[in-house]
Amino acid sequence: MVALTAATRSPSDAALSLNADRPHRSPLGDIAHTLRQRPLAIVGIGIVLVWLILGVLAPVLPIADPNVQNLTARLKPPSSAHLLGTDELGRDIFSRIIWGARVSVPAGIAVILVTGVVGCALGAIAGYFGGPVEAVIMRAADVILSFPSIILAMTITAVRGGPGLGNALIAVGFVLWPEYARLMRGQVLAIRESEFVTAAKAMGAGERRVLFRHILPSTDAPIVVKATLDVGAAIVLTAGLSFIGLGAVPPTAEWGAMIKQGADKGLQYWWYALVPGVAIMSVVMGLNFFGDGLRDALDPRRRGR
Repeated sequence: MVALTAATRSPSDAALSLNADRPHRSPLGDIAHTLRQRPLAIVGIGIVLVWLILGVLAPVLPIADPNVQNLTARLKPPSSAHLLGTDELGRDIFSRIIWGARVSVPAGIAVILVTGVVGCALGAIAGYFGGPVEAVIMRAADVILSFPSIILAMTITAVRGGPGLGNALIAVGFVLWPEYARLMRGQVLAIRESEFVTAAKAMGAGERRVLFRHILPSTDAPIVVKATLDVGAAIVLTAGLSFIGLGAVPPTAEWGAMIKQGADKGLQYWWYALVPGVAIMSVVMGLNFFGDGLRDALDPRRRGR
């Protein structure tokens, strides 16, 4: 009798039973579950966290002072005494790489946070209110996007007084904000005529409440994914400015400046430029892995699979 009952159950009953057996997770739980199913995403965030932790702990780690010079040990290849060799002033490259993580990685994260907030705010205003405000904001974004990023960043850095990490970061932020403005404007335009927005207005919600409480929370997924991927782009662009002498100034341990110094020495001293280059590559690769996984996790069509 039991077997007959099980055999005669309708497909809908079976589906309901399957859904009942499936664990219920919150949206954050679904995101975490999806990320756990993407090993590369876990590896990527792990790489970034390792660099951040090394940078934070650099002052207490048992490593050499990154600025101590020892001309008798200049340009030494990797050895037991100096794991990653030394530079032209005899400074330990392993130590300078770790201290460089205190500069390059947080700088990339900070500039994207500020740039994302400014760009998204301008894009939201342009998309929601339209009219002359939208025209001014988007035409300014178009002008900036019409220039090659590195050339415009070089110009801004030079105008602001020349080399310096602060000037380089301002230049990077100025170059990248239009991308966030255009993305946010597109998101707002797609959502502002939705039924839930119309319902909020019909219930008496003001323009500010509609924008900040109903529209903007629905645009977070693509912005978060883009910001994650753009941290790597900001690190590379900042390193590029340092490479051409418009970023961090000596004796600051910064990966882009270290690549420039090593490149000037030629292939004979291969470790000098290779090590900071690998450091940048590892961070950017980790961010890309994590960004790809985060894109899947924030996509409702793929979440929890």
